[in-house]
Amino acid sequence: MTGAQHDLTGTLHVALPPAEAFVLFTPRGEIAWAPGWEPRFAGPTDDDAAPGTVFETDAHGAPTIWVVLHRDPGRSVSYARVTPGERAGTVHVALRPGDGGGSDVTVTYAMTALTDAAAAELDRFAAGFAGYLRSWEEAIAALS
Repeated sequence: MTGAQHDLTGTLHVALPPAEAFVLFTPRGEIAWAPGWEPRFAGPTDDDAAPGTVFETDAHGAPTIWVVLHRDPGRSVSYARVTPGERAGTVHVALRPGDGGGSDVTVTYAMTALTDAAAAELDRFAAGFAGYLRSWEEAIAALS
């Protein structure tokens, strides 16, 4: 393993209050605004954000396994994620009341590359992280 790590944090604004915006950051909720996001669950689940829920995605061209670690409905949700042979880490999303009745959403990725090639890709992801979150904000705003 390379040990290359990035801790990345950024904020976006959503025009919904936290209690309503929260669902947008759950596995099924992201389907509405994240192109190519199609979570497949390891088993039947009515509550896709329950801690311990396991799902897989192929967004961004690589299969990634996710586990819901923690959630506080309307406030935060955390995931562990592993893209086998490439990278592993966590994603934390925290919502708080923002201007105009909306939400300020802080997104933190803590990622470790597992190979030299993955380290270079992770460096590119880190360099574009602010733009990545802007794309989230724009996609969510387009839902209105």
